[in-house]
Amino acid sequence: MKLAITNAYAFFFVVLFSTPAFAVPVSWTDWISNTDNSAFGQLTVGTTVVDVNYSNTTDHAFVQTGTGINYWSESSPAPYTSGTVDNAPTPSEQIALDGAGTVTISFSETIINPYIAMNSWNGNTVDFLGTSISIDSSGYGYWGSGTATLNASDTGFSGSGEFHGVILLSGVYDSISFTHTGENWHGFTIGVTGLDGPANPVPEPTTLILFGTGLAGLIGVSRRRKKK
Repeated sequence: MKLAITNAYAFFFVVLFSTPAFAVPVSWTDWISNTDNSAFGQLTVGTTVVDVNYSNTTDHAFVQTGTGINYWSESSPAPYTSGTVDNAPTPSEQIALDGAGTVTISFSETIINPYIAMNSWNGNTVDFLGTSISIDSSGYGYWGSGTATLNASDTGFSGSGEFHGVILLSGVYDSISFTHTGENWHGFTIGVTGLDGPANPVPEPTTLILFGTGLAGLIGVSRRRKKK
């Protein structure tokens, strides 16, 4: 019996340290209305509807509210789903920025680990004002491809070519702000996987998968031992 338990734990730790990360579904913002330099949208996490308010210190180029060209179409390598994101942004939903300015996005509920999808950030320089970011994925988008290089403090990036991809802001947020430089138009939208607070516990996606896989392994070892 002790041998079976030892083997079970050994199996669990092998799974724990060898299982790759899996993609998780993201709730992307449904943009509903806008003015020249602001917009309102909503996203749904479980049964909770979260209001999303965007404002800009300069006018944007346009806002898509579900109609028109789907600039989030993917080719290979997929710019939006080759990282930890399971689903590309909702078709024809985005804010297209124009002149340089400062963007602020606020939420009616505290969110965790937001993703920002980016479309055609050609040669742009971006800074999230002290908030660390990571590049989750990038690839060939509607306008081609490009790269993004993080700055020395990991609070922003400089783009080269037509950068299409997703960045991740790990942590808990009521609002997000970033600066950007001017360039014809460059689009974005925002999505989340969970909310903060006791009523909305959201473990890390890989943690759930690792726990489930390890538990299945323990059960399987136990069953084999009983048969013997």
